[in-house]
Amino acid sequence: MKPPVPGPADKTLPTPDPSQVQYIRSYGPGRFLISEREWHEPVLVTPAATIPWAVTAAGDLSLASLAPLQALATPTELVVLGCGSRAVFITPDVRAALKAAGMALEVVDTGSACRIYNVLLAEGRRVAAALIPL
Repeated sequence: MKPPVPGPADKTLPTPDPSQVQYIRSYGPGRFLISEREWHEPVLVTPAATIPWAVTAAGDLSLASLAPLQALATPTELVVLGCGSRAVFITPDVRAALKAAGMALEVVDTGSACRIYNVLLAEGRRVAAALIPL
C-alpha cells in the first residue's frame, strides 16, 4: 500500500456566490433554477446575466444565435451547449464560425452542461452555457 500523498485532503471546489454571478442551482424537465430565478425556456447563461434564448433545437445553433455573447464586455472563451437529453452533432461550419469568433464549443447533454458551466465558473473561466431544457 502506498503512503498518502501529501497535501490538502479537502477536494471541495469553490462555490460562487449566487448573488454575485449566475450560478445554475438545479435543472429538471422543462426548467432551470439559475441563481434565484426559475426559467421555463431555453436560456443563455453567463456569469453576469441569464437571458431567454430563441433556440429550441441544438441543430439551430449559429453564430447569430450566440450574438448576445459577442456583445459582452468580457468575451466568452467557451460555450457549453446543453442539447437536451443527449448531445447531438454540430456541423463543422458552425464550429468553425464560433472558433473564428474566439469561442470554443463543448456539446453535451443539458445536465452535463449545467455541471460543466458551474465548475468552470468556479474556476474563474470565461464560460457561457447555452441550455435547451430536458
